[in-house]
Amino acid sequence: SELEKLRRVNQLVGRILAELRTMAAPGVTTADIDAVAEARVREAGAEPAFKGYHGYPATICASVNEQVVHGIPSTRRLVEGDVLSIDMGAKLDGYFGDSAVTVPIGRVAAQASDLLRVTEESLFCGIAAVRPGARVSDIGAAVQQRVEANGFAVVREFVGHGIGTSLHEEPQIANYGPGGRGPRLAEGMVLAIEPMVNAGKAAVKVLSDGWTAVTRDGSLSAHFEHSVAVTQDGCEIL
Repeated sequence: SELEKLRRVNQLVGRILAELRTMAAPGVTTADIDAVAEARVREAGAEPAFKGYHGYPATICASVNEQVVHGIPSTRRLVEGDVLSIDMGAKLDGYFGDSAVTVPIGRVAAQASDLLRVTEESLFCGIAAVRPGARVSDIGAAVQQRVEANGFAVVREFVGHGIGTSLHEEPQIANYGPGGRGPRLAEGMVLAIEPMVNAGKAAVKVLSDGWTAVTRDGSLSAHFEHSVAVTQDGCEIL
């Protein structure tokens, strides 16, 4: 019954993200996208998971170009060639959903296109490592291998996490490091896996707003996330 609730809220997040993706076009502001996100969450009888979380002011995190994560929606207009990470969470019936996608705005440079492809592939490499008896660090090892094989860098400061009746639960899931370490995965665990990948070096810093993380070298960054449940023989993307 808990998994059913987690499925419902994560599918809601997925549907809203699919709509937000189609909005992301030159001339649109990240605040416009945020307003639609909040409206859709509330129409569904759910609550935004991020709004008010440690004082965060919005429903989505909208991170553009060199912004890695936790970009605050604003009147900034998207322009052709940008990349936009949209990260969103919702709470429904006491359970949380959390997912993220990075989208190209119009036509983007080849490097940006490669970065998005490899980051999404690395998410699925991490998901493929999820099965009962595997270790938490097997996920990050799989992510790191795919990312670095393509010449990109994994962000170290931010991690994936358990999710359920709280937005962030144990265990923390780093996107790098050797496999075979950390807690064993067991059927019924629910994990939010979220690689953050930079086109340049791995180093990031947080801006004076206390939220927005950016690449130190100004290179592009991408972020993809799914919440998954460990099943008897692998996992289910919720």
